[in-house]
Amino acid sequence: QVQLVESGGGLVQPGGSLRLSCVASGLTFSIYNMTWYRQAPGKERELVATITADDDITNYAASVKGRFTISRDNGRHTVSLQMNSLQPEDTAVYLCAAKFKFGTLEYNYWGQGTQVTVSS
Repeated sequence: QVQLVESGGGLVQPGGSLRLSCVASGLTFSIYNMTWYRQAPGKERELVATITADDDITNYAASVKGRFTISRDNGRHTVSLQMNSLQPEDTAVYLCAAKFKFGTLEYNYWGQGTQVTVSS
């Protein structure tokens, strides 16, 4: 069965850094596009960053561009999110997602999330 397990969340002061990791099992990790989302209380889920499967092309939300970096290690089935210069508005549950689409074939998997709180 497919599992995505996030880790690395916690409490950090404004201006601080955190590194989130998401370890995947039960799937052929290298063929999946990987995405980090976040959801703050009372707000819609927001795409934070994505990295493609075959050529590691990255894309970021405007709100995190220049502060966050997404990367993947196919050998370790891991996608990471390095978050720098964190601000209170970055407070949210961060979830990773694995997506594969080929023609009409589509698979989507989600992790449970890890809480990030930015506060002094």
